[in-house]
Amino acid sequence: MLPRVIPLFPLPNAVLFPGMPLPLHVFEPRYRKLVADVLGGQGVIGMVLLKPGWESDYHGRPAVYPVGCAGRLEECDPCADGRFNIVLKGVSRFRIGEEHAGQPYRLASVAPLGDAPGDALALDQLRGRVRAAIGREADGPTLLVTSPDLPHELFVNALCQSLSLSPVEQQSLLDCDTLPARYTRLLEILDFRQLERTYGRGGSESVH
Repeated sequence: MLPRVIPLFPLPNAVLFPGMPLPLHVFEPRYRKLVADVLGGQGVIGMVLLKPGWESDYHGRPAVYPVGCAGRLEECDPCADGRFNIVLKGVSRFRIGEEHAGQPYRLASVAPLGDAPGDALALDQLRGRVRAAIGREADGPTLLVTSPDLPHELFVNALCQSLSLSPVEQQSLLDCDTLPARYTRLLEILDFRQLERTYGRGGSESVH
């Protein structure tokens, strides 16, 4: 069960997906306090992605994407200088409601978001198409792609987090409310990259 109010950890380059681990090195004083508070509290941190333009207000409250993923604190290794090495495991997507004051880090009321599974046959077909697309990638995660027994949610979320995608591409995948939609969006990204490799970033007049 996701707490109603959770601390937010906004970053410009990390997107967490349900069921996936995310290692982080925590060094800023406000986020060191966040981790210390979480250790003595509910054990949940809300990972959110900063929107472009965050640099001018990084130490304030720069804009973030409204959908994030809550992670449970699975591992915490305190350093002698007060920093932390932690590992979060994604538990649920959420949508940010109202933000709250009271801490040096950001707090927000959140509403949990599910991942509707969709039709089993359609999911199997989408999975096959993703496996084929990944197989064309020279650096594709072969072991993951060829593993036949992973549940669909774990399979697609692991790809979304482990593939070399931009943070904004990952965010567009996290925004998807169903597993078929996430599969389909991932295929769009992979197909576009294949076109880029074939025709170059400038495209070709013969491709529409």
